[in-house]
Amino acid sequence: MSDLDQLTQSLARNLKHWRGERAFTLDALAARSGVSRGMIIQIEQARTNPSVGTTVKLADALGISITTLLDYEQGPQVRLVPPEAAVRMWSTSTGSSTTLLIGTEKPGPLELWAWRLMPGDGSESDAHPEGTVELLHVTAGELTLVVDHESYPVVAGTSATFEAHVPHGYRNEGVEPVEMTMAVSVPPVR
Repeated sequence: MSDLDQLTQSLARNLKHWRGERAFTLDALAARSGVSRGMIIQIEQARTNPSVGTTVKLADALGISITTLLDYEQGPQVRLVPPEAAVRMWSTSTGSSTTLLIGTEKPGPLELWAWRLMPGDGSESDAHPEGTVELLHVTAGELTLVVDHESYPVVAGTSATFEAHVPHGYRNEGVEPVEMTMAVSVPPVR
């Protein structure tokens, strides 16, 4: 089974699990997430591999991290994630990518990401739930961080944080690759 097939199967199994755990009907999850009922059915039946944006919307609506949505396991207090177990969520033919390194659910979803953006590439994100915070640290290149339609240059060695309940995005408008580490903290579902 390919990595993509395993990801699709894991997402299907976990989406059903967490929708049941939250006692959400298909219609309720569709309304909370903005993802159509038909798309949720296709995901739960492992008939499609949704976009990163769709996966984020579903995780946010369920009040869990993407890590939990992709791989539900109860384990010891210390969890080690070797490099080969990190989940590549997005990549381009030019070499840009995002990798979900690790995440946790306590007290709310918290995720750690590694990003690489090649010159000319970018990624846009819809608004996350109120109270979501992102922290990032650029280790190479110059990132153009766009928050609520305003651009901020973030050069190597610089860190940034922002409330992510507004549309936001990451762009490389420079000539060298951008590398950064990012943490996303989502408030628990109430």
